[in-house]
Amino acid sequence: MDVLEIARWQFGITTVYHFLMVPLTIGLGLTVAVMQTVWHRTGNEQWLRMTKFWGKLFLINFIMGVATGIVQEFQFGMAWSEYSRYVGDVFGAPLAMEALLAFFVESTFLGLWIFGWKKLPRRIHLATIWCASLAAILSAYFILVANSWMQHPVGTELINGRAVMTDAWAVFTNNTALVTFPHTIFGAFAVAGGFLLGISWFHLYRRRKEGIDTIDANGRVVVGEDLSKGRVRDRTDHKVWLTSLRIGAVIATISFFGVALSGHEQAKLMFEQQPMKMAAAEAACHDGTGFSVLTLGKLDTEGATTCDDVVAVFELPGLLSFLANGDFETPVKGVNTLIPEYQEKYGSHYPDDPAFGQYAGEEISYLPVMEVTYWGFRLMITLGGLSAVAAALALWITRKGTVPQSKWLSRLVLLGIAAPFGANSAGWIFTEMGRQPFTVAPNPQMGGVDQVFMYTAASVSPTVSAGEMLFSLITLTLVYGVLLVVELVLLTRYIRGGTGSAMPELLEPEQTSGKDPSDDGDVLAFAY
Repeated sequence: MDVLEIARWQFGITTVYHFLMVPLTIGLGLTVAVMQTVWHRTGNEQWLRMTKFWGKLFLINFIMGVATGIVQEFQFGMAWSEYSRYVGDVFGAPLAMEALLAFFVESTFLGLWIFGWKKLPRRIHLATIWCASLAAILSAYFILVANSWMQHPVGTELINGRAVMTDAWAVFTNNTALVTFPHTIFGAFAVAGGFLLGISWFHLYRRRKEGIDTIDANGRVVVGEDLSKGRVRDRTDHKVWLTSLRIGAVIATISFFGVALSGHEQAKLMFEQQPMKMAAAEAACHDGTGFSVLTLGKLDTEGATTCDDVVAVFELPGLLSFLANGDFETPVKGVNTLIPEYQEKYGSHYPDDPAFGQYAGEEISYLPVMEVTYWGFRLMITLGGLSAVAAALALWITRKGTVPQSKWLSRLVLLGIAAPFGANSAGWIFTEMGRQPFTVAPNPQMGGVDQVFMYTAASVSPTVSAGEMLFSLITLTLVYGVLLVVELVLLTRYIRGGTGSAMPELLEPEQTSGKDPSDDGDVLAFAY
């Protein structure tokens, strides 16, 4: 068994799972803050219901995000101790600031928001959710600073075999971080928008299916009411879901354009800083200007050192050059041109050093897994584009105040919630796996430090055995699987319960009188 491969699988599984919670927490947190602000200014009960319902889902997701995120910190020391030793002086600073200035602020004010209903003055209580949501965004920036330094090391010198920070300002204003941050935040809001849209559609469809809402001869909604059996199905309930749906659709649509524009700037930097990553993402074996829409073929069997058998079936002339250079004529270097350049700069074989374990002295493959980078890049774009188109269509379809009474369309919309999550995950996997065979990528362009880089093969903990690594992989995967089930059960329960699940006082008195809210298993009932 290969310790390095097991360690990579472990970190990949736990990180991708954790990253499912991150964008929803960021996007939904600020959305809830805006909803509470509108309620604070208008006193309209509709916005209070929206705040509490979406706030409940936000809390469940935040708690699971914390539980799964803690493991990431431990993995650096347990599975990647050599990496931690090499980059600790630089990497530790943004992580410490994320914990001290962002996460602690986020957790503190979120606690005040949870416990502060009807206890804090309304303005102070409103301020707590704003502080918590903005701290979440600040937390994301510090994490992206750390990750961007791995993509483009700056403000650093190599001293005694370790990367040592010499310019904190350069690290925290890394141009890679400055373009990655808006791209990630827009992606987070795309997730939140799709989440609001899908769940709201589900509730509007249930109202149609149960005959509460009907349509007139002009196709416009006729809003009805059903308050039997303790259910919250009044006119305000209809406004909650229709407003939430349209807000979600607008957020998702706008976010897509933000993702596209920031992604274009990010791609231009990647072409300069990590040209092999982008060449692999395009399956560009040879220099050229065309963007591959569909490429077929296979790599050779000699460690993927060339890709002559990969053929572009359909491509758009000039588009690749535009993405990289802003024009349609400048050729972009392909894999077969870049590999000799990498070999000349950094060697064709790993150093014959015990730190590289079984890879010591072996040939280096500078070409990342092309199937992952190529299809990951396209999956990210495709899922993001489909989400935006679906959001725009949802705005049109609901213009008369409700959704169609179509079972298959309702299921499709619910399934569509996963699309922006998939786009975010695909983009993250592409970014990280495209950097191989480096954990810290060498790129002297635009202020980078050429001699500061680290191979993945030399990053893993040397004293951890394959059996220990495999045990931790299996254990963490099982634990995360259980947490996934718990989160889905909690989310499903509160989503199906509607606003009544977040505001039990809306139910009929006989449904709630004389009961401790915690008796029904509502672990978050104390918050409201």
